Amino acid sequence: MALLTAGLGLKPQHYAEALDCTAPGLWWEVHPENYFAEGGPRVAWLDAIRACHPVALHGVSLSLAADAPPDAAHLARLAALARRVEPAIVSEHLAWSTWRGHYLPDLLPFPRTQAALHRIAANIGRTQDALQRRIAIENPTHYLHIDGHDWAETEFLAELARRTGCALLLDVNNVYLSAHNLGFSAHHYLQAFPLHAVAEIHLAGHHADPALGDALLIDSHDAPVDPAVWALYAQVIARTGPVPTLIERDDHLPAFAELLRERDQAHGALTLAQREEAACG
Repeated sequence: MALLTAGLGLKPQHYAEALDCTAPGLWWEVHPENYFAEGGPRVAWLDAIRACHPVALHGVSLSLAADAPPDAAHLARLAALARRVEPAIVSEHLAWSTWRGHYLPDLLPFPRTQAALHRIAANIGRTQDALQRRIAIENPTHYLHIDGHDWAETEFLAELARRTGCALLLDVNNVYLSAHNLGFSAHHYLQAFPLHAVAEIHLAGHHADPALGDALLIDSHDAPVDPAVWALYAQVIARTGPVPTLIERDDHLPAFAELLRERDQAHGALTLAQREEAACG
């Protein structure tokens, strides 16, 4: 497999340009739920992209933190898509989104208790067994304080990785927003993060809440990556070396060339990190 540096989320508006793009290290990430059909134009496009580029699957609805195992039919569809695509990375969120058979349109928080740790580790295990591969778990964005935590988030993620063998997906924008919204230090959080387990990094844009302004930042994925997030990212890869990095953009999509320029900024940082790592080795 080609070396992955910086990738982009694959959007229907950009399929033709994505297919033709030959940028070095480029890869594409999709939400697998959009490709569970057995055929049709969307799946055909994914097959065409996969024939030219590495692809990653980033799930949004396994609901690993729910009080029940992942839906068996959903897992079976995900496993079938993974066999078809042979993704470079499969990832999911540290969150829940289902309740008694109903899907909720969000990635919801939970108290990081001993019971939650046991439950989520079991659900990650079920998922990895079904897929016959390691998955990466993404740190969430927080908008309000929740009582009842037994674990710091970085320790919780480290323990999940230790117990299950899963990897981690470090979303630097999520760290920046959570630190701003809850009033802690993003730098200290990243200092404590189990970077040895990170298999992928996400970068994204955000905006201020329409009613509360800068008091509450929203993980909107509808703007360029903020300079403060780029600065945190530089600190991370200075410690980790090059890690496959995705630019997430899900709304207010600009022209493909503009997205590619932002992707190239991450690619340049990773290429420099590769050279520095080689020089130190």
